[in-house]
Amino acid sequence: MIDISESVMQFLLAFIVVAPLIGAVAALLPAPPGLKGKSPEQAVLRHGTTVTGAVLIAAIVLTLGFDHDTPVKAQQMQATTDISWIPALDVRIHLGVDGISLPLLVLTALLTFLCALYSYFKMPSGPSPKAFVALVLVLESGTLATFAVLDLLLFFLAFEMVLIPMYFLIARWGGEQRTQAAWKFILYTLLGSVVMLLGLLVIGIKAGTFDMVALATDNHPALTTSVQVIAVLAIGIGLAVKTPMWPLHSWLPDAHTAAPTVGSVLLAGVLLKMGTYGFVRILLPVTPDGMSTFAPYLAAFAVVGIIYGSLACLALAKQGAKGDLKRLIAYSSVGHMGFVLLGIASMTPTGVNGALFANIAHGLITGLLFFLVGALKDRTGTTDLDTLAKTTGAALYGRAPRLGGLLAFAAVASLGLPGLAGFWGEMLALFGAFDPADGLSRPAFLTFMAIAAFGTLLTAAYMLVVVRRVCMGETSQHSPQQESPELADVRTYEFAAWTPLVVLTVVAGLWPKALLGLTDPAVQQLLSGGTR
Repeated sequence: MIDISESVMQFLLAFIVVAPLIGAVAALLPAPPGLKGKSPEQAVLRHGTTVTGAVLIAAIVLTLGFDHDTPVKAQQMQATTDISWIPALDVRIHLGVDGISLPLLVLTALLTFLCALYSYFKMPSGPSPKAFVALVLVLESGTLATFAVLDLLLFFLAFEMVLIPMYFLIARWGGEQRTQAAWKFILYTLLGSVVMLLGLLVIGIKAGTFDMVALATDNHPALTTSVQVIAVLAIGIGLAVKTPMWPLHSWLPDAHTAAPTVGSVLLAGVLLKMGTYGFVRILLPVTPDGMSTFAPYLAAFAVVGIIYGSLACLALAKQGAKGDLKRLIAYSSVGHMGFVLLGIASMTPTGVNGALFANIAHGLITGLLFFLVGALKDRTGTTDLDTLAKTTGAALYGRAPRLGGLLAFAAVASLGLPGLAGFWGEMLALFGAFDPADGLSRPAFLTFMAIAAFGTLLTAAYMLVVVRRVCMGETSQHSPQQESPELADVRTYEFAAWTPLVVLTVVAGLWPKALLGLTDPAVQQLLSGGTR
């Protein structure tokens, strides 16, 4: 930790949220003559990298200035800004971070910067780069605002702000069937958001405030158990669509399959976290009685998602199934986010800390997986597993050893190998289900834990099948007189974009205290309902 004044911390947080928006507007303007470089397209892509890089630096400095050594300070919101915006509705521009939101801010800033850096060298085919960069920056601003705002209505606005940019990224820069996938994405998420808004209004009107800190720490008699149950049902549906929770997940595989590489990275690494963050930030502290009522059902849906996602992946990985590798990773996200929901449903510090850890781990590992699959498609022209295994002879260990090694690394990290980031979140979520909060049925949660643990075995099975089929085997199906088609190994810009994800996956796996020490004080405070 470094000593930074509160006013500087406030400025940094405001800069992190607002700078991408200003950068998006600037991206649409003509580039100054001295900054054009070889072409205006190169200038705007460089602009996107610069803006996202500045936001990442600000997020790192904010993290270094965050006080988690002092127990009382570690439990409080820091870098807070509280300005009246709409007095008639008591809506305030209230920003702040704690140990729950800070890791997600840094993850968002990191992944967006890496996507901008990757796009500078490998821009997806489609319309003008100006629009592409502007949409990515608006998407980043909306996501960062979701994790930073402390007002229910502002949370909703930020939550919705990301939908339009992602829709256009899929619809204009995506692959086959991109239009249908984009429409499916926007319709699912918008319908869920309408229901969520009703729940947020119920809480705000009944309690007399939309301030999330006040709602979490003060006693509001108007929020009776019946009101909380209604609010949890309405808000939970909207959050579950974004998570995505089975059976509201069906938009995700289509969106991932059609999205460009950076779109898939941001969708899996960042946007899915907005749903689970809402469960932790809003529903757990504000509506604890309603959450207790629905927790067993949430856990049940979570473990069904774990098994369903794993079985779907196994079916796609099977020889002759014509399974798409991007679609397989999308279904794996349904299973991984099931562990996050199971940890939240336990309503215990152990389970919630595990859910938050699994959020970050999933963002790092799945972001890396989508980068790698995108690079594989650039080289071979396909993500079809049967084609990769037979027609192109993509035995990566022999033809592109660094690319094959990274794909195998990401796969074993995704299956939860001890010593890597994917292990701790899932393990803590299982521990949380082993001993759930008071008032929850322990036999039911023990059953959920056993089913989820079986899901980890299925995850290992399909990931190892993928590694065997893509990375191993003969290097070519051609005759001995013919040479295998050339397959480029990891390029310099790819190495630069992927290395941070590999390093952080290892660091989080070997040193989990770095993240758990940040989240635990805030989680303890959140679940205790004490005054901040």
